[in-house]
Amino acid sequence: MEKVPKAGYPIEGLWISGFHRKKLWRNILFPIKLLSSLWKARKLINQFKPDVVVGVGGFASGPTLNVASRKNIPTLIQEQNSYAGMTNRLLAKKVDLICVAYPEMEKTFPAEKIVFTGNPVRASITGLKLTKEEGAAHFGFDANRPIVLLVGGSLGASSLNKALAKNTAFFEAHKEIQILWQCGSLYLEQYKDCATAQLDHVKLTAFIDRMDLAYSMSDAIIARAGAGTIAELMIIGKPVILVPSPNVAEDHQTYNANALVKKEAAILVKDNEIENALLPEVGKLLKDTQRKEALAKNIKSLAITDAAEKIAKKVLLLADQNSGK
Repeated sequence: MEKVPKAGYPIEGLWISGFHRKKLWRNILFPIKLLSSLWKARKLINQFKPDVVVGVGGFASGPTLNVASRKNIPTLIQEQNSYAGMTNRLLAKKVDLICVAYPEMEKTFPAEKIVFTGNPVRASITGLKLTKEEGAAHFGFDANRPIVLLVGGSLGASSLNKALAKNTAFFEAHKEIQILWQCGSLYLEQYKDCATAQLDHVKLTAFIDRMDLAYSMSDAIIARAGAGTIAELMIIGKPVILVPSPNVAEDHQTYNANALVKKEAAILVKDNEIENALLPEVGKLLKDTQRKEALAKNIKSLAITDAAEKIAKKVLLLADQNSGK
């Protein structure tokens, strides 16, 4: 609701949320929210008169695409993860096309509607041509020593931060390993004075202003397994250790990570094991040149650089078909 207006586009919100399966009492307002969202979605569609309606799996996609399909307006959904979310699963029979980023999605969606497109990534990543030396110079690292990038997202990842803070001894014993630790805005005050953050070869930051340079300098990357992150990592083509977040809907990040692990394109470390297992895994990986090269090659082979264009073409195709009716 902030970034879309800043980009110059109008936005309207719907009063809708997910259905809680464990705490059923939290669904007491769900029927009212659903009816309210259906009414507002119908009003918006009648006012805007779209040629095509696109959903990307958020809660608001459900009422909006439901109304659009009932009015015979062409619809398309994009499923970013290897395990489809509930909204997209419910919409699958109603929509015209389903753009996916992982193979074997016919287990979930009607095969005749599926188009394999991949996930869109920012242009600064798809055209990346920077060197390790340029990245290291920007962040103040030595390009002749191993550099590890840890990214926990803009808000940060609590368990990843705890793992680094509690493993100061590892970094003291491995001074050759440099690490850029992106802790997130929520955690900077908590961790900026911890012992690990005070080490010369560890740099703690809330944000990374130049992800292109951070990716370029890295010999290994530690990250969550969100769909957007994985799409970028495929293009970057570096050895990756994925730590799926346990706090996401239907554990979809674990499915995303396992899809890469099956192709020997990433290493998976479970969130509840990272305090003891993550950094030893990093140490082993950095010493194993053959494994690093294999992981980098395999994840790079999965990259799709023109996903945004593929999806846009399908949207325009549906719009053209509608305008010709």
